[in-house]
Amino acid sequence: MSDTTTSTDTAPAPFLTAWFEILDTDEPNRILDLISDDFTLSILFSTGDGNATDFAGDRAALVGYLEQRERGIRTHHRLSATTLGQDELFLGEVRRSGVPEATFVAAGRVDAGGRLQRLLIGRSSEIRFA
Repeated sequence: MSDTTTSTDTAPAPFLTAWFEILDTDEPNRILDLISDDFTLSILFSTGDGNATDFAGDRAALVGYLEQRERGIRTHHRLSATTLGQDELFLGEVRRSGVPEATFVAAGRVDAGGRLQRLLIGRSSEIRFA
């Protein structure tokens, strides 16, 4: 991830910052070790022309999302983030081979055990915040 923060301990949303850093590696499946037993998610992203794809559900849905991703091509870059109690909010940009492709927002809830319990991500190529 590209920003001025070098340690996830001082990042405004440390869990999601680490999550996207792992997602951008050659071993994105390591994020499966970070989810709680009752994990649920919805990852909704625009596919153009008013259409979207939604990966929703539990661990199996996350596995399905990971299987369809293009590894090493898209990277996630934080634009802003914050933490409110157990909840982390993250505004970012997806880049394909370094070129901005889409903006995304993510909200995650980290449980008392330090695992991700809820994840909601929305991505669109129709709007830029950078």
